[in-house]
Amino acid sequence: MPANSTRIGANTFAPGPSAGTVRAPDGRILTVPAGWSLLPPGDAGLTGRVKKGGEHWVVQEKKGRKLFSRGVYAPTATIERIRKDLQSERSTESYAKRRASDARRRDAAQTAYVEDFFGAIVAFLAFSPEHADLARQLARAVADHATPVGSGTVARTERIPIEARAEAAVIAWMRHQTTAYDSMRIPREKGKRREVRRMLARRSHELLERYRHGRASVEKCPLAQAMAAGAAAPSA
Repeated sequence: MPANSTRIGANTFAPGPSAGTVRAPDGRILTVPAGWSLLPPGDAGLTGRVKKGGEHWVVQEKKGRKLFSRGVYAPTATIERIRKDLQSERSTESYAKRRASDARRRDAAQTAYVEDFFGAIVAFLAFSPEHADLARQLARAVADHATPVGSGTVARTERIPIEARAEAAVIAWMRHQTTAYDSMRIPREKGKRREVRRMLARRSHELLERYRHGRASVEKCPLAQAMAAGAAAPSA
């Protein structure tokens, strides 16, 4: 183990102030050991094997609430050896068949989830019969926006039930499509943006309630206007 290494946070560091350095969780600036290289993110298989192959430093950078991978430092010889072995493995016919099978399975699972999520949205909306078509149109628009793999939306989290994901996705979609949120000048005060979002969410819930009870005026409704403007995909 290099003399200036640290095992805090499973060898996880933040980027350092200059090339070839990292910042430890306790704030210390460490120099990357000689003979090491940075393996950039992007190849999960290679990165995983390098992590299992011996000493390494994971580099992550936090921006807001999100954590971004900046790669993995490891001995250059280790990275090159594992990369060569992996390239040989990936060139085989059996690997190609396994990849194709995995892709088909992922596609099937994604298709099923999109439809499950679409159904959860329709159930949450619970519009009155005269607005059933609009409910399906809105549900399709929200599902198509929120469910793509890697989208980072609430629809992709497993921390809350699908019913709660559906509600959150609808309210988020309406915030951007039926309110002036994106053009608002919100003061840079702690909690102010959250306050504005809560206010807009209340308005969105009130609008949805009107559709549930058949009291919405479609002609002047921002939701109907958003649908008419092409914010939604064709209904299912």
